[in-house]
Amino acid sequence: MSSTSTSLSSGHSAQLIDGKAFAATLRNRVREEVQAFHARHAVTPGLAVVLVGNDPASEVYVRNKAIQTHHAGMRSFMHMLPETTSEEELLGLVDRLNKDPEIHGILVQLPLPAGLDARRVTNAIAPEKDVDGLGEVNAGRLAVNLPGIVPCTPLGCLLLLRDQLGDMTGLHAVVIGCSNLVGKPLALMLLAEGCTVSIAHIHTRDPAAIAREADILVVATGCRELVRKDWVKPGATVIDVGITRTTTPDGKSRLVGDVAFDEVATVAGRITPVPGGVGPMTIACLLSNTLAAARLQIEGKLP
Repeated sequence: MSSTSTSLSSGHSAQLIDGKAFAATLRNRVREEVQAFHARHAVTPGLAVVLVGNDPASEVYVRNKAIQTHHAGMRSFMHMLPETTSEEELLGLVDRLNKDPEIHGILVQLPLPAGLDARRVTNAIAPEKDVDGLGEVNAGRLAVNLPGIVPCTPLGCLLLLRDQLGDMTGLHAVVIGCSNLVGKPLALMLLAEGCTVSIAHIHTRDPAAIAREADILVVATGCRELVRKDWVKPGATVIDVGITRTTTPDGKSRLVGDVAFDEVATVAGRITPVPGGVGPMTIACLLSNTLAAARLQIEGKLP
């Protein structure tokens, strides 16, 4: 179980969920399984990452993915396209990657520049190579509880929750945020775990009241420090998916989440920090998904 105790001024000791440590363990396990997969089939899983435009933050993120892919013993194929790339050119690249037997996973970095249809591009990726799990085929399989490749960030959240809580049957999980990237797929995953699931969003009339009912509270809104102490049921497990860079009064830069960590940690039973919580799990789960996609293509089944 990846957690440590953090002593706070109120005297309450919350369990800090160490996503960084859990992600390191997962990456090591993937590396071992990649070696075993190569020994069985003489095939090295390959991940193609496509970035359109020159957003500095995306470039750093994409290069980090490439580094972690190599560390896991897999092949990384980077495609850095100019901002002026047309939709047809991008779709042409995706088609070539779909047909390339050395490529087992394809990830097109979102968001795309204006004028490119992200939904059309995402759905052009072959479902068995859709390691982001965002295409309609994999999303549909998740919705009807069939095996498929699921989005990396909600998968990371689920793995942390399983590690911390074990059997979640009957627990009330509240997910704040209903995006296709995190909120919706995670709600479906938690339903499959036997949770009672509520989803709150921007139109919810009293999200704090719903949040206070949660045994498991997951926040994925992009709203800095939205969730305060009085939103949280004592002893609840809080998963903070948000990450925003902000400037402190003394002019320094720091990262904060969707949860006001210092005050919420005085009532929560367990909580993920920002940074070091969900973030590291996303890339680790991308590596796991790439190996799963290779198994699906070579062995005909998901693990």
